[in-house]
Amino acid sequence: MEKLENQQFNKMIQTPVWKLILSLAIPTTISMLITNIYNMADTYFVSQISVVASGATGIVFALMAIFQAFGFMFGHGAGSNISRNLGQKRVEIAKIFCSTSFFLALFFGILISILGILFIDPLMQTLGSTPTILDDAKIYGFFILLSGPAMTISCVMNNILRYEGKASFAMIGLTTGGILNMLLDPILIFTCHLGIAGAGIATAFCQYLSAFILITPFLTNKTVTKIHPRYFTHEFADIVNIVVTGFPSLIRQGLNSLSTSILNNVAALYGDEAIAAMSIVSRCGNLLFSCALGLGQGFQPVCAFNYGAKRFDRVKKGFQITVGLGIFVLVVMCLPCYINASQVIELFRKDMKVVSIGHDALRYLCLCLPVLPLSAIGSMLFQSIGKSGRALFIASLQSGCIFIPLLLILPRFMGLSGIEWALPLSYVISGIIASLLSYQFLKQLVRKGE
Repeated sequence: MEKLENQQFNKMIQTPVWKLILSLAIPTTISMLITNIYNMADTYFVSQISVVASGATGIVFALMAIFQAFGFMFGHGAGSNISRNLGQKRVEIAKIFCSTSFFLALFFGILISILGILFIDPLMQTLGSTPTILDDAKIYGFFILLSGPAMTISCVMNNILRYEGKASFAMIGLTTGGILNMLLDPILIFTCHLGIAGAGIATAFCQYLSAFILITPFLTNKTVTKIHPRYFTHEFADIVNIVVTGFPSLIRQGLNSLSTSILNNVAALYGDEAIAAMSIVSRCGNLLFSCALGLGQGFQPVCAFNYGAKRFDRVKKGFQITVGLGIFVLVVMCLPCYINASQVIELFRKDMKVVSIGHDALRYLCLCLPVLPLSAIGSMLFQSIGKSGRALFIASLQSGCIFIPLLLILPRFMGLSGIEWALPLSYVISGIIASLLSYQFLKQLVRKGE
């Protein structure tokens, strides 16, 4: 075990920064792409049932974000602490953070699932379901609620594996579940004639399969950290540390869920077609951004590990490389999507009104999406090194504090176009603010290292 610990330490401290980031980012990006392709495939297959079913997936997408919010909070909160402690060669403390975050995520996943199933009608209505969408949203939402505990612990295990520098293990778990889900969707929806319930069953089964695969490395001595009840912390301060460090992720995902719910409610004024169109555009945007986000998640363990080892020059260099690559990748990916916006929407729903709304919204998104790495990776920088206040501020800007007011104000003056422009404009504003904060901090950090 000591040999494994030393090998991992030397890899994270001595490997050239660009090479290390890419080695961690490539498997992470692949898993992100597969996950988002699965989400789009799920949207595609469900949209073949009806516009109502397509709208229901947009409603339940906000529910999935709630589980992911808690999973990412515990995962990022523990991962940041694990990586920084491993950088300081404090392995036993890292094991405590790993096990504690796992059991906390499992508890909250079960709790949210039980409460959600008991109050499923008001929950779906709160998330933005219209009366015509409600029945399908309840069916699909029920199976998502069943899969909730698997979603939360998968988020934790995925993030801890990345922060430990074992991104390839995380990739195997996420991609296996995602690929199988894409295969099961058409079989259960159409061949077995289960409709939207088939999509829900496929998702629930594959979430538990992914969770099982992600847990396996921790139980088979493939990782430095461990999952075992004996490592659950006896210090309340450790739980507070995990929550405080991971809180920006909870806020980010929570605001994503809230903003999606508000978006559904605002879009509902323009009909189910508007909800369906914005749901499709959101999935497309997530797919495009997953590549840049994968780069950012490859940067996080490099950042946290080297910060713990006081290699501040590597932290700054890693940030610059990651932001530059992220912007470049998004420009390259957004250009063809902008040109073929109508065709992209038509892949999911050949409804003239859905295509018309989705075409404009997707083009506006593609124009502004390349600036998103400035805020996303800026938030990751501060969270990885334990600067939770600044990470929380940037995450709040990016995920809702700018988007939600724009979403409520712009439609009053611009109608439907206001809904379509709200998210792109929020990316630009939050990107400018985050870049100024990041630049100032890194400049001070390098001086401190010198």
